[in-house]
Amino acid sequence: MAIVSALFAFCCLAFTGSSAHAQAPNIRYGEAVPRDVREMYDRGLQFLASTQTEKGDWQGGSDQGPGGTGLCLMAFLASGEDPNFGLYVNQIRKALRAIIRDQNAQTGYLGNSMYHHGFGMLALAEAYGVVDERNLWPDGKPPRSIGVALELAVRAAITSQKKNPLGAWRYSPDSNDADTSVSGSVLVGLLAARNAGIEVPDEAIDKAINYFKQMTSGNGQVAYSGLGFDDSLARVSIGTLVYSIGRRKDLPEFERALGFLKQRLEQQSGNWAEYTRYYQAQALFQGDVDAWEKWNKLLIRQLKQMQQQNGSFKGSMGGPSIDTSMSLLALALNYRFLPIYER
Repeated sequence: MAIVSALFAFCCLAFTGSSAHAQAPNIRYGEAVPRDVREMYDRGLQFLASTQTEKGDWQGGSDQGPGGTGLCLMAFLASGEDPNFGLYVNQIRKALRAIIRDQNAQTGYLGNSMYHHGFGMLALAEAYGVVDERNLWPDGKPPRSIGVALELAVRAAITSQKKNPLGAWRYSPDSNDADTSVSGSVLVGLLAARNAGIEVPDEAIDKAINYFKQMTSGNGQVAYSGLGFDDSLARVSIGTLVYSIGRRKDLPEFERALGFLKQRLEQQSGNWAEYTRYYQAQALFQGDVDAWEKWNKLLIRQLKQMQQQNGSFKGSMGGPSIDTSMSLLALALNYRFLPIYER
């Protein structure tokens, strides 16, 4: 199922807000990465490297675009390999070129959905300042730099939000309704860009956080679109994450959402499992490291059983590249090299 339709059915430098948990010295870089994680991650990256097209994106699923390319790019960046001289430098450069080439040079819009835009913007923010652009374009003629592409993407997201009476986002940049899934992808991208040094108005962040507050129930559930609440771990994880990295851990909505997740550490993800794990890993790590460590042990065992012989992960998100990249990024908290994974 395409990433847009799959997500319908139902990541920024994270500074610590007010939190009840002291940050241990090893939280940023961690201890030795478990061998099972290293082996799974390496096999997954080898699969992604072998299936990347010459253009720099990934085919084989029902939906391709800068969002899916961005997720794969972040999986490479999260591994700790030097992005300029390491094993996967060519894959990183090709993916970045694909995202920038797919961007509308006038509007800054990435792809054909605000899902793609959010994940593509996040990937640009994670690469900005890390990837040396002197060797990025073989012909020496870049359509625009990573920084300019990121600024354009931010402008497109802000323009879309200003049109939206709810102060959030839906599939189209011209939508007048919103949902927490699309809004989460765009808001995390904006927070990543802000913390990478790109100007993002506080008003835009505040409006989006207020939208999530309205969508969070008294017991921590997070609605999709409208105010119908259910037990979606994915949406509760998105809410927990945006409160955390938006520096709003002081909000009662954050405490409720985090509490909802902590009470369900052993609950299976159900539908759209890869998407859920992707956000749940970040939400728990940002919200409560002890809870994340407990959940992470279960995750490692689960994904070890699920990985295919060729290194991929088979799921429901729109193809092996998206399923694999999201599974790897759920594991990537064990590495903590991406700025998005700092606390």
